[in-house]
Amino acid sequence: MAGHSKWSNIKHRKAAQDNKKGKIWSKCSKAIMVAAKMGGGDPETNLSLRYAIDEAKYANMPKDTIKRAIAKGSGETGGAEYQELIYEGYGPGGTAILVIALTDNNTRTVGDVRNTFKKKGGSMGNAGSVAFMFNTKGQIIIDASKYDEDTIMDQALEAGADDVQAPEGTDDENKGVWTILTDPTEFIAVKESLEANNIEILEAEIARIPENTVAVAGEDARKVMNLIDALEENDDVQKVYSNADFDAADLANLE
Repeated sequence: MAGHSKWSNIKHRKAAQDNKKGKIWSKCSKAIMVAAKMGGGDPETNLSLRYAIDEAKYANMPKDTIKRAIAKGSGETGGAEYQELIYEGYGPGGTAILVIALTDNNTRTVGDVRNTFKKKGGSMGNAGSVAFMFNTKGQIIIDASKYDEDTIMDQALEAGADDVQAPEGTDDENKGVWTILTDPTEFIAVKESLEANNIEILEAEIARIPENTVAVAGEDARKVMNLIDALEENDDVQKVYSNADFDAADLANLE
């Protein structure tokens, strides 16, 4: 969509994360602990743990901190009991919001999430109200300024990717990003193939990808981003996904 940029969205989110790196690392630690507790502390045999460790590495989390989280989750040093919960709701401009949480107190977390939706101009939905709008996919993000179309297309599709989405940028300084989508079962194979061919990955995760997006601009864009930022501030919230398609100029203004 003209004027809308996934790269601008990523830069905005990265800037916000840099301002609260300690919180991001805490969430990465929690995800690692839960994965290790559920499937053991060996990432070679525990795929969920492998995903969690990779995301921690993309967040520049120190190796020693990762090791401590694995040990804690594996039961070597104790730890709280967490469960993964999904909350669904609606944001300004008719947008759909999906919230993934890890919590040891569902009553506290659902109350906090509901209040955040209400305060920021959204509304909490029932289970299943928006989840059907999202597909679970492996998502790999690559800086388009570093790699040309032939390189990315050939490597990704040969490795088993489902789709390669072209960057939105038009100039050399802001080319945007390549977005590679995979079936969840092919995610690791595609990711490792790209890395083996010396392609640097900005982000990689099993994500919830909206089937369709809703363009938001102006005041609606500000309100939706404020809602997402407020939800991400919650210590129990791991990920927030939305079908909002932000205008690049609006995101630049928000920064």
